[in-house]
Amino acid sequence: MNAGPAAHRTVVADVRVFDGEKLLEPGTVVIDGTVIGTAADADGARRIDGRGGVLLPGLIDTHVHLTDLSTLRAFASYGVTTVLDMGTWPAEKVDALRGRTGLTDIRSATVGATSPDSAHGQRLRPEGGLVGGPDEAEGYVDRRVAEGADYIKIIIDLPGFDQATVDALVAAAHRHGMRTVVHASSLEAFRMAQHAGADVLTHAPLDRPVTEEDVARALAGHRVVSPTLAMMEAIVAAVGRPGAPGPSYEAARASVAALHRAGVPILAGSDANDAKGVPATPPFGDSLHRELELLTGAGLSTVEALRAATVVAARCFGLTDRGVIEPGRRADLLLVSGDPVADIRATRNVERVWCAGVEFDASRPNASRPNEDRR
Repeated sequence: MNAGPAAHRTVVADVRVFDGEKLLEPGTVVIDGTVIGTAADADGARRIDGRGGVLLPGLIDTHVHLTDLSTLRAFASYGVTTVLDMGTWPAEKVDALRGRTGLTDIRSATVGATSPDSAHGQRLRPEGGLVGGPDEAEGYVDRRVAEGADYIKIIIDLPGFDQATVDALVAAAHRHGMRTVVHASSLEAFRMAQHAGADVLTHAPLDRPVTEEDVARALAGHRVVSPTLAMMEAIVAAVGRPGAPGPSYEAARASVAALHRAGVPILAGSDANDAKGVPATPPFGDSLHRELELLTGAGLSTVEALRAATVVAARCFGLTDRGVIEPGRRADLLLVSGDPVADIRATRNVERVWCAGVEFDASRPNASRPNEDRR
């Protein structure tokens, strides 16, 4: 690797590093432009004393809903350097948020597929997202591919899609080589998504826990689950009544625990949003830290929870340039005080954040795209 100018290099010295897999002994990490450098690149670089802290890969939130640049600034301020948007439209709105220097990087499904008969469809009326039956699946996916979606989002909100429509949507996405992410917040929806061969199931059932058969099928089918426990907790708090029928956080937590014990990959996702008329609005950035706490409450170790928001999230979504700290990878980094392996709540102790090598500064104006006119 050829080091860039010293003015573009930073050394974080004497810092313990969680490299995406495990916590290492104190050492030095070099930021060389947009990527992580080697010790040979440290000469003349700006030096930051990392003693007493832990340097982590920037966190990845696998389920959010974007609004504007202020959303990206909020994520960056909490050390969330990559977010996977699960429903924002039109595509031009998403495109305006891509590639912002010094801010959180995004991927997006643009508009998700929704049944016109579902509560989601009737409440949101998503432009271009309504799919009336299996014969409309191919056209829907074609349009998402044409507008640059990074994966296909399918919302199973019952009553709504039948199994044939979900099957057709997943099959059409796979023909294009696209991952599918399926909203499944009930056990029946979870089973429909599995039957269709979906790649990622988001949310955890709030009505009943998954069974051993459900877990075995998820493991055999190489499913991945982003349970969004922060959202599940918030929904129950907003609409649930103790002792009365309705959504159950215990069902969601039990499902995550069973899936994790069996070895199904669990990802960290918050469902952060500020939409109108939805059951709950977990706050941008902060809610991913709550998600990490809830994942440990569902049986993941602190290391497993951190991996769910770094290396495992990156791997499951094909983000091969991030999620770990090693030379050549994108310099998305989070420096915290304290030890999140000993206490996961330490991830909240944000000291510094770098997005592709650019340190986030809350006082800095909204970042522009490279070469964009800053009139």
